[in-house]
Amino acid sequence: MAFQPGDRVRWDTTGDDGLPLIRYGFVGAGSTTAQQVVVMFDGEFKGDTLVAIDELQPVTITNVELRLRGADLLADPSLRQGLVNLWSAEADQAGLEIRHIEYLENCRAEANASGMTLAELRSGGKQYVLRALYDIDHNESVCVRADLP
Repeated sequence: MAFQPGDRVRWDTTGDDGLPLIRYGFVGAGSTTAQQVVVMFDGEFKGDTLVAIDELQPVTITNVELRLRGADLLADPSLRQGLVNLWSAEADQAGLEIRHIEYLENCRAEANASGMTLAELRSGGKQYVLRALYDIDHNESVCVRADLP
C-alpha cells in the first residue's frame, strides 16, 4: 500500500515492556523509501520515526479494535456498556469522529454465539454496529470492533 504525507496510520508494535502497543500518527513528508515511511506519532514533537510500510495500516473505523482480557466482560450489562465507552475512547485517540452511539439496552446475541452486538453508531455518514467478539486465539479475551451491519 502506498501512503501519502498526511495520511493517518495505525502501528501495532511491542512496547519497551514487551506488551502489545498500538500507536497512531501521521505519515510525514520526510525521507521515505519503497519499504519505509516517516511517521510523526501522536505526542511526539519529532516526526522522524521510520516504519516499515507493511507494518502500518490506514486508520479506518473498522480496524480500530479494543482487546481486553476477561471473557466475562460480556456477562454483565454494565460492563458491556463500559466496553462501548472504552472503544469510543480508542476511536477518539485514533482520530475518528463518531457522530452518534446508541447503546443497545439488552445486547443482542450474535447468530453464531461468538459475541454480542453492543451498540449502533454513525461515522462518515454510514451506519455501523459495535460488536464484542470472543477472541478465538486467546480464549479469555474479548475484541470490540465496529463493522457494517
